Amino acid sequence: MRAHTLSPLLLVCIAVAVLAALPVASVGLNLFVGGTSATWSHLSQTVLPEYILNSALLCLGVGTGIALMGVSTAWLTAMHDFPGRRFFEWALVLPLAMPAYVLAYVYTDFLQFVGPVQTWLRDTFGWSYGDYWFPDVRTLPGAMLMFMCVLYPYVYLLARAAFLERASGMLEAARTLGMGPWQAFFRVSLPLARPAIVAGVALALMETLADYGTVAYFAVNTFTTGIYRAWFSLGDRVAAAQLAAMLLAFVLFLLMIERVSRGRARYHNTTGRNRPMAGARLNGPAALVALFACLLPLLIGFVLPAILLLRMALTEGDAQFGERFLILSRNSFMLAGITAAIAVLLAVLLAYGARLSKRPLARGLNRLVGLGYAVPGAVIAVGVLIPVTRLDNWLAAQWLAWFDYNPGLILTGGIAALVYAYLVRFLAVALHTVEDSLAKITSNMDDAARCLGYRQGETLRRVHAPMLRGSLLTAGLLVFVDVMKELPATLVMRPFNFDTLATQAYTLASDERLAEASTAALAIVAVGLLPLIALSRQIAASRRGGS
Repeated sequence: MRAHTLSPLLLVCIAVAVLAALPVASVGLNLFVGGTSATWSHLSQTVLPEYILNSALLCLGVGTGIALMGVSTAWLTAMHDFPGRRFFEWALVLPLAMPAYVLAYVYTDFLQFVGPVQTWLRDTFGWSYGDYWFPDVRTLPGAMLMFMCVLYPYVYLLARAAFLERASGMLEAARTLGMGPWQAFFRVSLPLARPAIVAGVALALMETLADYGTVAYFAVNTFTTGIYRAWFSLGDRVAAAQLAAMLLAFVLFLLMIERVSRGRARYHNTTGRNRPMAGARLNGPAALVALFACLLPLLIGFVLPAILLLRMALTEGDAQFGERFLILSRNSFMLAGITAAIAVLLAVLLAYGARLSKRPLARGLNRLVGLGYAVPGAVIAVGVLIPVTRLDNWLAAQWLAWFDYNPGLILTGGIAALVYAYLVRFLAVALHTVEDSLAKITSNMDDAARCLGYRQGETLRRVHAPMLRGSLLTAGLLVFVDVMKELPATLVMRPFNFDTLATQAYTLASDERLAEASTAALAIVAVGLLPLIALSRQIAASRRGGS
């Protein structure tokens, strides 16, 4: 019986999966290093309950809010016709371009005591300090609102797709049974769309738990802020790893809820008609309500912040705008470009390896790599720094012994470790895009290429690559934008005196220099619009194709 050997491509896939899983494994293993530290004992007796409570409340508030906002706007744009509906069906995804921490900076400046809103109130009514009450946005409810306004598109996109896919036949059958519009929604459409809604909520909550800029700026203590303080302020990597492990447990709990909520439920359209139903026409007060319901989240989550950012950038902006801004842009674009190029290359290798291999191992490796996107940046940063720092110290010692020269920290002293952390975090984005596109290429293409004498590498280069060109560009663009917006991992792992647009915006905002932070924040938002414009066009095109 001949022994089965692993192909070189599969060995590469195994190596990539091991490297992607190493940070999470490192966090888990450090739970058992050195016993329970004094720092951890102090944290558990003082701030740990607050971390748990705030993180849980954030998840509860944000999850409820985005479910209401996402489902309502998805139902209105998918199943009804009202003035502005064609505009809203694609424009409602634009808040995804606005990072939550940027939104926090904008509304803090807009609503603070010396901001335009309160200044207008005092000038209009003749009030002075102490004569009136005004809500403070830099609170836990304020943080919830920031996350709701930028993360509801996750639910909107998935719920809208579910409503459109299952609209035909199902609702017609419900109407023949005498159900009204509200009954059909709650008894037919909503249960059928539940898996998509829960998946969207889970994605948004993972982003919420991974955020650092918003909660740190609003002084809301969560696991992410605790990890940063334990690592930098207290200098205790064990305590940071233990907090990271608890945050990871939160994320895994969310994933488990999403998986359990689906159970064995499967939904199939057996009517053979996949075209969406004609939207019910809304007129009068109903049309105004629908218009307002779609306009409000778009206005708060994108339009108003974009206008305020642009006004601040043009009137005041960063005093160091010029050479300093060009250096920040160069650093951001360099990190994003390098990470995107490597991520696309690795995604092609992983996806093609799974296509060629008939073993479950290859598909399992891709699922393992895909889990990285669910891991918060702060957890990955801690998980990368612990083993890479040890490797760095060993390399420096060996270099000194061999060449009588100390090169310093090669990996963590430069951008290599930071790019590694980005890849662990965002490789799943590129892999998912490439896998979906590669699955659409029939296996007959591979058979025809083999008949022409092409080897596997030639088939990939001469047959698949031209067909995948659009998807590869999309995958690279998505990773590029995610890296541009990433803050926790960048703050923890950036080399000394190496700043990006994201860290510059956070640093200036932390120093209450909000107007100066607007320049870097506006640049991040502008870059984030690129994939959303493409996505919006696809949404509009799919709607036109289905109507």
